[in-house]
Amino acid sequence: MTIATHTLGCKLNFAETSNLQKQFVAAGFGIVDFHEKADIYVINTCTVTSVAEKKCRNAIRQAVSQNPQAIVAVIGCFAQNDAGQIAAIPGVSIILGNEQKHRLLEIVTDIREQQRQTKPLYINTDEPRSFQLSYSGGDRTRTFFKIQDGCDYFCSYCAIPFARGRSRSATIAETVAVAREIATTGTREVVLTGVNTGTFGLHQGEHFLDLLKALDQVEGILRYRISSIEPNLITDEIIDFVAHSRAFLPHFHIPLQAGSDKVLKMMHRHYDTALYAERLQHIRGVMPDACIAADVITGFNGEDDETFVQSKQYLESLPISYLHVFPYSDRPGTHALKMPERIEIPIRKARSQELHQLSDRKRQAFVESQMGKTRTVLWEHTRHGAPGQETMQGWTDNYIRLQRPYDETLCGTVTPYPITNSTIVENISFED
Repeated sequence: MTIATHTLGCKLNFAETSNLQKQFVAAGFGIVDFHEKADIYVINTCTVTSVAEKKCRNAIRQAVSQNPQAIVAVIGCFAQNDAGQIAAIPGVSIILGNEQKHRLLEIVTDIREQQRQTKPLYINTDEPRSFQLSYSGGDRTRTFFKIQDGCDYFCSYCAIPFARGRSRSATIAETVAVAREIATTGTREVVLTGVNTGTFGLHQGEHFLDLLKALDQVEGILRYRISSIEPNLITDEIIDFVAHSRAFLPHFHIPLQAGSDKVLKMMHRHYDTALYAERLQHIRGVMPDACIAADVITGFNGEDDETFVQSKQYLESLPISYLHVFPYSDRPGTHALKMPERIEIPIRKARSQELHQLSDRKRQAFVESQMGKTRTVLWEHTRHGAPGQETMQGWTDNYIRLQRPYDETLCGTVTPYPITNSTIVENISFED
């Protein structure tokens, strides 16, 4: 029996898909590419935007067309929030929300013993309450490590708390034990992922900073990145710790979402523009060469022309390295649907394009600021280029993609390397 998986959305989803793959392999299944014919297809879905949901539906139809007799399992956030829409697609066999998706192997085993029907044989979208530590596989140098799930914030535009449930995590001791397991695989870099990572441990009297200190002591892991952390949760203590730690890198992803206090208030965010700027200035003060990314939603309710201009000027003033830009997308069940001052979709898209251009300028300025400097690089195993002219690539500690002539002895190692026009890899996308 063979299984093919397709993952959409965040790094958290990739970690969870990998965990499922390990279970199926241990049970004797073979892994094949999603574009090939398989006995079982698993689509781990995203619901953060309407575009993400469209991609999910397309992936489902692709799986069904490749093998109409296959078991097609649709799991994750879109499945949690809108099982009915998925059930209407012919050929779907299993729909699992985030609470039950870890039982997929068990459910597939039961389904294989039943007669195939035209409607979904199994649907479960229980409220997400449990938590499982998981980490991605397939990359010999880097892994996404899920340390937290869920969110208690309920921002007015966001459906993720409905899909993922309330904030929860394992203990520090349990998390460190899995980190030690990751270290035995030869992985050199770990990206800490979660829905709201900064709330790690709060429900059980532990704190994110204490987790970072414990992870920093794990032997064998050379690097850690914090994938995303809210501005109100990245304290001065966390910033200072990263600056002086053994393994945590000068790379931050700090969601902003809007450059206007008016819009931030309508979004029900937990900070204002002054606090956000203060956090970035502290980072720059102790880590001048740090890479700082920001998420921005444009075209949200209340962002009139004047507000957008002010927001863009604020973004231009920030010492950020690049942006993740998203036009606002209506999400069913969210408070934003009831709010006034809605912005037309063409305007949202036009503003998104403007901010993408700003992001490109920010990224170019950041790279130029690093020219001539030497940074440490984790070299990957993949070969690039034509035979005889092969190169290898890797990320600097502050997230610049570099290349050098291929040298097998350097694979999986971290070495200093200069940033120059000839060593930079061009045309890298930072939207994912």
